[in-house]
Amino acid sequence: MSSGSTRSLCLGELAERLGARLVGDANVTISGMGALRTAQPGQVTHLTNPAYREGLAATQASAVILRSADVAACPTNALVVADPYLAFARASRLWERPAALNAGVHPSACIAPSAQVDASAHIGPGVTVGPETEVGPEARVCANAVIGARCRLGQGVRIMANATLYDDVKVGAGSTIHAAAVIGADGFGFARDEDGALTPIAQLGGVSIGRDVSVGAATAIDRGAIEDTVIEDGVKIDNQVQIGHNCRIGAHSVICGCVGIVGSTEIGRGCVLAGMVGVGGDKPIRICDGVTVSGCTHVSRSIDKPGVYSGGVIHDVSAAWKRNALRFRRLDELVRRVARLEKRLQDRKS
Repeated sequence: MSSGSTRSLCLGELAERLGARLVGDANVTISGMGALRTAQPGQVTHLTNPAYREGLAATQASAVILRSADVAACPTNALVVADPYLAFARASRLWERPAALNAGVHPSACIAPSAQVDASAHIGPGVTVGPETEVGPEARVCANAVIGARCRLGQGVRIMANATLYDDVKVGAGSTIHAAAVIGADGFGFARDEDGALTPIAQLGGVSIGRDVSVGAATAIDRGAIEDTVIEDGVKIDNQVQIGHNCRIGAHSVICGCVGIVGSTEIGRGCVLAGMVGVGGDKPIRICDGVTVSGCTHVSRSIDKPGVYSGGVIHDVSAAWKRNALRFRRLDELVRRVARLEKRLQDRKS
């Protein structure tokens, strides 16, 4: 983040706001944030990942948020905390520059007569709001967004440009739906008839999104077949994620970019699905609380113990990878051969 904001505060005040131990001059003025390598005087930066420690000695920042183990190597003022990344996140909010709300309905918006829009809400140009929909206080619906019928937008909800909410979508207070996201499209449900043709299953449910949820750009969350698809409070969903019908994502879980989750999956509280994880198998999958799944892993069965789970193939030089891929095709045969050899060896010993 650059120091483009005009807000300034002394380092002592910043330390107090972050609950940090200050090592240095409390009177230094801080006017913004910068990256460790490129920060300028007057800015605060942070050292969270040890991989970036080599950049600490040369930083030009006026202060660094870091752990106590890194204080001795810090060439400038230090804000010492147990969790630098969390402190950095909290500090960043001090220089956030949200757009002015500008309450009111743009003349080009189309609002159904039965819709209720709070007087403090902002409805941007080209927005459509369907019948029986409620837009709560201080909500912001940006240009060309489409809000279907019977939707409920809580206080302070932000619907960014070109996002689409189908009918029967509920969004809790303080949540954000980013640009081009599609919430409440039909779930991918079909049944084959006697002739093999696919008959669509009516998707009668909706989508229920809790408080303080973030849904990334171009993400799709399908409506439920009968009951709602549910995204609980505090969930953070990255860009280009697909969440199938009747899924439930537990509170404060993180779903990273390009994840695909098959319908009826249940994910517990405080889970992390890293980039390009795929969830789907022969049976509905349940993932318990406190599970982290590393990138590109395919989860094909339920997980009932907290921990870190990984899958996929680690990259290698192409020629070596191809040779190993060919050998992998013979893995079952090799395992059987080893088992037979072990049995013969055991027979000889006995």
